[in-house]
Amino acid sequence: MAQSETYLSPCALAADARSGRLYIAAHTGAQVLVWDTKSRQTTGKIPVAPSPGGIALSPDGLTLYVTSAIPAGEVLIVDTRTSRIQHRVPVGHTPVAVALSPDGANLYVCNQFDNTVSVVNLEQAKSVGTIAVLREPVGLAVTPAGDAVFVVNRLPQGHANGPYLACAVSVIDTAAAQVTHTIELPDGATNGQGIAISPDGQYAYVAHVLARYQFPVTFLEKGWVNTNALSVLHVPDRRFVNTVLLDDPQRGAADPYAVACTAKGDRLLVTHAGSHELSVIDRAAMHRVLPASDSPRNFISSVASTGDIVVTEQLAKADRLPNELGFFQGIRRRVPLTGQGPRSLAVLGAQVYAGNYYSDSLTLVDLSRSQAKPQSIPLNREAPLTLRRQGEMFFHDASDSYQSWHSCATCHGAQARANAHNWDLLNDGIANPKNTKSLLLSHATPPMMATGVRPDLDAAISSGIRYIKWIRPRPGQIEAISTYLHDLEPVPSPALSQGQLSPSARRGETLFKKAGCVGCHTPPLYTNQQKVDVGTNSYGDNDVRYDVPTLVEAWRSAPYLHDGRAASILEVLTVHNSEARHGNVSDLTDRELDDLAAYVLTR
Repeated sequence: MAQSETYLSPCALAADARSGRLYIAAHTGAQVLVWDTKSRQTTGKIPVAPSPGGIALSPDGLTLYVTSAIPAGEVLIVDTRTSRIQHRVPVGHTPVAVALSPDGANLYVCNQFDNTVSVVNLEQAKSVGTIAVLREPVGLAVTPAGDAVFVVNRLPQGHANGPYLACAVSVIDTAAAQVTHTIELPDGATNGQGIAISPDGQYAYVAHVLARYQFPVTFLEKGWVNTNALSVLHVPDRRFVNTVLLDDPQRGAADPYAVACTAKGDRLLVTHAGSHELSVIDRAAMHRVLPASDSPRNFISSVASTGDIVVTEQLAKADRLPNELGFFQGIRRRVPLTGQGPRSLAVLGAQVYAGNYYSDSLTLVDLSRSQAKPQSIPLNREAPLTLRRQGEMFFHDASDSYQSWHSCATCHGAQARANAHNWDLLNDGIANPKNTKSLLLSHATPPMMATGVRPDLDAAISSGIRYIKWIRPRPGQIEAISTYLHDLEPVPSPALSQGQLSPSARRGETLFKKAGCVGCHTPPLYTNQQKVDVGTNSYGDNDVRYDVPTLVEAWRSAPYLHDGRAASILEVLTVHNSEARHGNVSDLTDRELDDLAAYVLTR
């Protein structure tokens, strides 16, 4: 049975306070469930296009907006009275999050792989423009005044071998329809996901991971590898305020995902998709003890070299805050949820609903009763757990890692791809960090790791569980994760037009053969699975050979080379190709180099 016929995978929620309904986007179920909060029953199902992603509801509750998160992405406009799709609006590649303007006139849509935000005019039911943002926009929120859209970009972009690499927030001026501010987050910020703006319009809250990639992965205590963070932004001034850790000193709050405020603004809510929890934060108390920093870059130098993620006393409290565990002690309640993989939130009065992606359920948390136990509400019949689904769950589960600090997905993202940062994993010694690799086609392209130190995928999974999650593999765990990774499929490049090469890429295809690239990057896998000295070693050993990576999905796996020193394919071909080890391109013109890079980015 196909996964879409078996699992729902609730990924987004929209609440209607008037009717007491929840609308639940079921990502693998290809439908939107209409769920009544009074009877706690599903009262309707709206079939939609494949892979619904984001969802929003009009202020009057009569119209639902749902994205189809596929390469030929659409926004579906649904009449909630008839459950019929009234319009299909083409937008960009893999539209995910959506948000309405306060007046209900426009819909803003994150096109994850086009790196754009579409503006959909709802009266005309068509896209009236796209706005370029940074890398992989996945979350957005419109200010109560409607003058700006704050957009969370999931991944950092740029070189990985420098002193700073972090994802950021783009601020769109809605009148000008352009980005007017880019708000930096602290070094190591990655997996940007949820965002919420306080009801008074003063603050925005962004959930993300804070990777401690500057350190060798030698242990996990006190957030040595990954911490889980909430960044606070001042909305009127479009500026960074500070970043605080959601973890406790001996217990991680892995993979923060959805963020919401209660209607009164007294509580701030964050789901943790890896440790399966909900943080309920006293928002006013948080701001009373939250100092402001001049810059998110100030904290880079604040990590002590002694082994703890703590700080030197010489630093100002504001600048050391992103390294302090236990900030929320006394002002936050950590609520263990009954489901697995909470990725979405909806708030109706004092009732908070979390949508659990992997258990096909909702968890209800009553904020008016601090001692009340969360209630689990199934959405689907008991479905047999396939080996693939089990592997996907293992891959995204941090609750079994030492102190729940991170999951496999923390470093490889929600789809097991590359995640920008370098890591010193001790696979082949110390002080030689390598860039995170995509796991797509890893079963078909051994050996594993940048230097090929693991013979195959199963060996790499085993070592990752043992030496990165710091646990022993459970029976069947390696096989399940291997099955999940084996079934991953390439996503068509956003550089293609209806599946076809552009004229520039067609010229680049010829140059790919002429320059000798095809010798190492041999179709169809675009690798010869050999280890090669490409002249880019920077650790004193000139004989190090690196596994030839596949170029499949090269468009989404930047930065490039073993230590991420090349921010673009063009840099690989030029800046880091002095001995023609990445193709004989010395006689190519600038236009031909652009054509060759364009072809590689279509793979």
